[in-house]
Amino acid sequence: MEEKKIRRKSREIKIGNTQIGGDAPILVQSMTNTDSLDFDATYRQIKAAEAAGCDIIRMAFPEEGAADVLYRLKSSDIAIPIVADIHFSAKLAILAAEAGADKIRINPGNIGDSDRVKAVADICRRKNIPIRVGVNSGSLEKDLLALHGAPTAEALAASALDNVKLLEKFDFDNIVVAIKASDVWRMVEANRIVASRCDYPLHLGVTEAGSEALGTVKSAMGIGSLLLDGIGDTLRVSLTADPVREVEKGRAILSALGLDQKSKIDLVSCPTCGRTKIDLIPLVAAFEKRMDELSPVRRLKVAIMGCAVNGPGEARDADLGIAGGVGEALLFSHGEIVKKIPEDKIVDTLIEAINSYRD
Repeated sequence: MEEKKIRRKSREIKIGNTQIGGDAPILVQSMTNTDSLDFDATYRQIKAAEAAGCDIIRMAFPEEGAADVLYRLKSSDIAIPIVADIHFSAKLAILAAEAGADKIRINPGNIGDSDRVKAVADICRRKNIPIRVGVNSGSLEKDLLALHGAPTAEALAASALDNVKLLEKFDFDNIVVAIKASDVWRMVEANRIVASRCDYPLHLGVTEAGSEALGTVKSAMGIGSLLLDGIGDTLRVSLTADPVREVEKGRAILSALGLDQKSKIDLVSCPTCGRTKIDLIPLVAAFEKRMDELSPVRRLKVAIMGCAVNGPGEARDADLGIAGGVGEALLFSHGEIVKKIPEDKIVDTLIEAINSYRD
């Protein structure tokens, strides 16, 4: 088996009660889409994202009234860090820091003159609050657009690095960098450039990726490409969908690469063919719906296969699996058949076997 790509060594940044970078797990983020002045709706949405496995949540901070909501959220039972998303206003960034934000997201290039950037850096330094430098193709500085002719990967990388240097000028290096674009190629290349030129943690994402179906594919391609290169410390799957779905898709991307420390199951299943004698598609769907019942002692590879060809033989590296037959299935472990199971008992038996599995 080929070894996994060595992960890029980034500096450790503390955000609230967790950490980005270094040897920390790759964290999944999302962003609320409720009215930032509506405490109840925002609280419910964050709790739902938290329950789905969200590690960090971001909320828009468009006006001063959001400070009271943020303060109340930080005083509640929400456990995950909350990031205040700021555009154009240093004053709002300062208010967010005072209200208890665990991280501030700004684009220093659109905050105003250097004195305003310094004011944000100063309060964040005093309160030990990281700043996420957020750059995307829609917020590129005019001089860089003129120089490069378009929001190219090189232009995006230059913008991010210039903004990092601006914060460093004010003795601030508690930084996470995010370079996003709706174009997958551009996003990937920009992050590769920045990854080679600094050691700050990188927040990955394809911005404005689209609907749940299309956006998940684009995000998996962009985010996954970088993770396979060993690049990336946190990610957001940006979808025109419920934030919970963003979290689920983000965890799925990590799980597919064996990088999700919260996921205990690596599920593989065959695509079915003319040899399949069992109704495998609804069987896999039924198993997925019950995966919250699983509590293995370690991460397991579980295979649900349609026949003996793609069963104990092809999936012999699975810790546990089933291979379908006519009205029944074989339960196997590492290629060895354990027993036969009636078709109506497959999911129950597989769940029981997973929960009682020992090496």
